[in-house]
Amino acid sequence: MKIGLVLRDLHREERELARELLHTAERHKTSHDIHHLALDLADWSHRHIRELAELAERYDVALDPEPDDEPGPVGRLREKGSEIIGRRSEVGRRGDEGLLLLRDLRRICQQASAVSVDWELVAQVAQATADDQLLGLAQRCHPDTLRQIRWANAELKETSPQVLTS
Repeated sequence: MKIGLVLRDLHREERELARELLHTAERHKTSHDIHHLALDLADWSHRHIRELAELAERYDVALDPEPDDEPGPVGRLREKGSEIIGRRSEVGRRGDEGLLLLRDLRRICQQASAVSVDWELVAQVAQATADDQLLGLAQRCHPDTLRQIRWANAELKETSPQVLTS
């Protein structure tokens, strides 16, 4: 069965989503709603990662149950750029932070959408193979992913008019 491929992809996508959420929380500490909600949503992905790794063993697929929160070289450059932007004057910083937030929310929405597609694939194969454990995992985790998408989309709708018309 090729379910192992889908599980690996889903695991990788969840890790990337968690990383995006954590980076967004870190970059937007001054926006308490964004900061705290992004941390909570990253925790959801962390739980998904652990549960996926546990279940994947049944398919002889070894997945790391720990989230990969360490940024790579590109992530470190992005963080350094965020620090530099954060040091600018308050007047200049507002516009830059708004654009940065829009970019971050867009990435989260895109990444969570990719995760959602993978959960759909897992649910379909679970139904086709009558794998109740796999189906249960998809039914528990996919709604969280849909909520992550709705949150990012709602924030984009709220923030974009202010940022893009100023």
